Amino acid sequence: MDAGLLGPEAPLVGLLDVDGIRDSVDALTAAFGDTPVLHTFAAKACGLVPVLRLLAETGMGCEVASPGELEQALAAGFTPERLVLDSPAKTVEELRYALAHGIAVNVDNFQELARVDAILAEGPAAGPIGIRVNPQVGAGAIGAMSTATTTSKFGIALRDPGAVEAVVDAFARRPWLNRLHAHVGSQGCPLSLIAAGLRATFDLAEHINTVLGRRQITGLDIGGGLPVNFDGDEDDPTFADYVAELRATVPELLDGRYRLVTEFGRSLLAKNGTIASLVEYTKSAGGRRIAITHAGAQVATRTVFMPQAWPLRVGAFDAHGRPKDAPNEIQDIAGPCCFAGDLTAVGRALPLLDPGDVVALYDTGAYYFSSHFAYNSLPRPAVYGYRVVDDDVRLATVREAQTIREVVQESGAPHVHALVDLISPKSSGNSSDDGRDGRDDRDDPSHPEEVAV
Repeated sequence: MDAGLLGPEAPLVGLLDVDGIRDSVDALTAAFGDTPVLHTFAAKACGLVPVLRLLAETGMGCEVASPGELEQALAAGFTPERLVLDSPAKTVEELRYALAHGIAVNVDNFQELARVDAILAEGPAAGPIGIRVNPQVGAGAIGAMSTATTTSKFGIALRDPGAVEAVVDAFARRPWLNRLHAHVGSQGCPLSLIAAGLRATFDLAEHINTVLGRRQITGLDIGGGLPVNFDGDEDDPTFADYVAELRATVPELLDGRYRLVTEFGRSLLAKNGTIASLVEYTKSAGGRRIAITHAGAQVATRTVFMPQAWPLRVGAFDAHGRPKDAPNEIQDIAGPCCFAGDLTAVGRALPLLDPGDVVALYDTGAYYFSSHFAYNSLPRPAVYGYRVVDDDVRLATVREAQTIREVVQESGAPHVHALVDLISPKSSGNSSDDGRDGRDDRDDPSHPEEVAV
């Protein structure tokens, strides 16, 4: 609070623990030991350029799944050979760029493979190319997050009739195919399920190389998906737990015969982020206390719509940022969005909150800053990174808060008359609405006076 990040003019803010992020990367690296591996960060988990730059400085690569994520990664300084392009809907333009610049590509399906064939007829690829497979080992506890179900949209389903034969044939006819990719894990998936999927993927790679009589497949992209413990401060499972499960289920995966690629995201960032919001009002309804905050579905989308799958721990602080000293009482923590279910916590025993207090939503470093929901045209909050050095808190801006003017511009204000002009092209000349934001900008130097010509 003393830093002025949170207050009436900025009632919502995101915070990232810089040293915590680096510690998470160190834990991942240590878990794999001497195994040759490129660890990439799944940009979808937190596609903020300064965060990506921090990860690049640790030696990580970056996994991207859209043109926007690719540009963010390049802006952060990742070099093409440390990038992996994954997406089930790559365009010809995306593929052509990646193949020409040495970005690794994981092909999702046979139609996409045909597109790659056509592009490579113009010249060889500059980087690795793999095929994504779905070992169909089953779902975790969250169906929507499970990528290895029987009917998952990702990859080539290996247990479908003829699928394995078709994959073998694809490699036999394309000597430039040199990787297999599988992403089995996600939140709610046990380590045993992830390991079973990678066992099947490893066995397929060995089978292909044996059938072809050469070690054509030299790399395995084993994805990420280590689940996060949202119930407490501890990392459970840890990266070391993950690797131990791999050693028990598919030990050959780690013996160095294949160059590995990982794509962890949530497990690297989640516990290193916090969302803090002022309590604007408190009330009671049906005997239940409710604290109205500025953190709701616009930043905690998954938690609001799937609270059982994505629960968050809540901290209560007073107006000075100190732990709230008050008797616990059952309370709901509500957001600002105009629908009844906009609740980030329901029926929690917390110190009784008052207007001006602060609510902290923990474990929000992954996805909560990159999956913003634009309901009610609420602006995106500022995000800051911090370090604690000798009891001194050092801060750095990661992302500035979105302004109301930017919200209005993003909603089409430059084209304010477009639809009216379809009906009557002259009608817009009679309108006093200039598409700004309802304020008088005549004295704003950024809006010079318009001159009719």
